[in-house]
Amino acid sequence: MKTMRRIARSVSTLLILAFTCLGMQAPAQAGMVGTGAMLGQEQAAAERTRVLATLEREDVRRGLIDLGVDSASARDRVLALSDEEVHQLAGRLDQLPAGGDALGVVVFIFVLLLVTDILGYTNVFPFVKKTIN
Repeated sequence: MKTMRRIARSVSTLLILAFTCLGMQAPAQAGMVGTGAMLGQEQAAAERTRVLATLEREDVRRGLIDLGVDSASARDRVLALSDEEVHQLAGRLDQLPAGGDALGVVVFIFVLLLVTDILGYTNVFPFVKKTIN
């Protein structure tokens, strides 16, 4: 019986100390987060996703392998970049040519439609004089 009381007293003392320590809170700091900071974080996340998507393209992956860079290590390096570095890298991606000259395609389509209009197969351009047969 005395042993049981001694154990109960020790356990209750321990529980009192534990609940007292849990009741003491560390000082917390709360503040307002500006819209600019939140937009900056979202923009950085979007740019990081775009750079990672570019790394996943097959032509980029082949180019990295040709240069001796493993695609997994390149992905890890992008994830380790700061937000400012990712912003600069995404800006450089925007300046690169995007796969072809759109002006050449537009000129080709214009000439094709012009020739078919002259031959009488289409009636696209009003300035082409048609001859009546």
